[in-house]
Amino acid sequence: MPKIEVNKNAFFNIFGKNLSQNELVTILEGAKAELDDWNDKEGVLKIELNDTNRPDLWSTAGLARQLKLLQGRDDRKYTFFSRQNDFKDHQGREVQVNAGLKNIRPYVAAFAVKGKPVSEELLKDTIQTQEKLCWNYGQKRKSIAMGVYRANMIKFPVHYKAVNPDTTSFTPLGLDSELTLGQILKDHPKGQEFGWILKDVPKFPFLEDAEGGVLSFPPIINSASIGALEVGDDYIFVEMTGLDMDSLLLATSIAACDFADFGYEILPVKIVYPYDTPYGREIVTPYYFQQPVSMELDYGRKLLGENLSNEDLLAALKTAGNNVKLDSRKVILTPSEYRNDFLHPVDVVEEVMIGRGMSSFEAMVPKDFTVGRLSPVELFSRKVRGIMIGLGFQEMIFNYLGSSKDFIDKMNIENKDFVHIMNPMTENYAVVRKSVLPNLLASESVSANAVYPHKIFEIGKVACLDKNENYGALTSNYCSFLLADKDSGFNDVNSLVSALFFYLSKDYSLKEKDDPRLIKGRTAEIYYKDKLCGIMGEIHPVVLDNWGIGMPCSCVELNLDILLEN
Repeated sequence: MPKIEVNKNAFFNIFGKNLSQNELVTILEGAKAELDDWNDKEGVLKIELNDTNRPDLWSTAGLARQLKLLQGRDDRKYTFFSRQNDFKDHQGREVQVNAGLKNIRPYVAAFAVKGKPVSEELLKDTIQTQEKLCWNYGQKRKSIAMGVYRANMIKFPVHYKAVNPDTTSFTPLGLDSELTLGQILKDHPKGQEFGWILKDVPKFPFLEDAEGGVLSFPPIINSASIGALEVGDDYIFVEMTGLDMDSLLLATSIAACDFADFGYEILPVKIVYPYDTPYGREIVTPYYFQQPVSMELDYGRKLLGENLSNEDLLAALKTAGNNVKLDSRKVILTPSEYRNDFLHPVDVVEEVMIGRGMSSFEAMVPKDFTVGRLSPVELFSRKVRGIMIGLGFQEMIFNYLGSSKDFIDKMNIENKDFVHIMNPMTENYAVVRKSVLPNLLASESVSANAVYPHKIFEIGKVACLDKNENYGALTSNYCSFLLADKDSGFNDVNSLVSALFFYLSKDYSLKEKDDPRLIKGRTAEIYYKDKLCGIMGEIHPVVLDNWGIGMPCSCVELNLDILLEN
């Protein structure tokens, strides 16, 4: 969960009044946050946020804004947002995008900030906001990278270009000599840390102004001149580049609202694209793009468990800082400029709960008396588990999420019917497994020093896309086991399957099958009551080589849900 450090004086200044430690702990519940540390000596508050879909709270200004709204005080005046067919005057501040970026890093958004000189506290908070937005929400800079610059050194228009990494050079932040972009990826610490984002792209993103002054090499590093923001600067240029337009616009909105809450004037910037984007070829940012979401009033009352009046529902939503209106039997909510987390009517219900105050709901004793019991599939799984252990196998427990490299590429199969995670925090947990075999092979790949034979199994869930299911995906319970030994082959797993089905008192049949994971001619599908319930065979040498396994392996996968059928 995100953790932030806020300057205590700046936080209470935006909030509008000072709070005691106990008072702060109480009201932080409204932001799903907890106070980790109150440091009077350093004037710092350390706060942990338990909601990962509210990146607008990951800063001093954002958190103070939310808590102030929940106290019924709303003095927000964000008049700088453009909307469809209503662009704000950009006064010549413009970013022109090069066509070569379309398939590399296609989107950019920007704004300028003007006002009082930047303090050390604000500079630290800006850096923290940059890090939290780009690291957590921006997938370690892959989908969002933010740059902050000294605007008085920039000659507009700014050019967002795709350049040759071996012939383009500048002096990066932290150095006093020029390096090519390719050298930065090899030699600069930030290049070594984030160079993976630009792996295998023919050209690199580059930002420079109308006179050739270098702003940055996004998403890697700023320049040592224009990109070196300092305490005392009073005119700032902020840009964000990325892969997804909505995420980029939201992050830009969050940063702009934070600066506005600190008392700065926000100046719009026009972005000109040579290719189509979700919002056209010209857009002025910050830009309001969010769509309204509606909630049936009866649906809200049912989930909340209280028969709230229309007035109470609307008041709670307004307290949380939303624009709302009543339409017949439903409420229509228009999100604030810095939010885009309303994906379903249930999110509106949650907002009512937060706006009204969670402690305002009366505790209720459950009316239904229920007795817990094990499900039939759990009882059957326990029986299978006991048989497998009796056959000499060791049980393993693995994650259900993994990388496409492990689940797809190394298994020598196509990316078909896999469930992919949208906006994953890391590529290592981006795909839901639809087979347990990759997990078993991953374990075997690091077990070469253990005495053979290796006999391991897991009983767990897998998932795959299925348009016939209500939610578009089917989750199944599987038993998979792997046998690794110098003489391991089809006959070994065939005898194990025979033993397993014997102790389960079930009959089965086999049918020859080609599977890219397994050796042709040594692979068979397993049928129970004429239904395909599994597969067994010898692991293909290509797959073994992909995993770095030097010992022959044979395997079995069984769908326990099908075997459970009478």
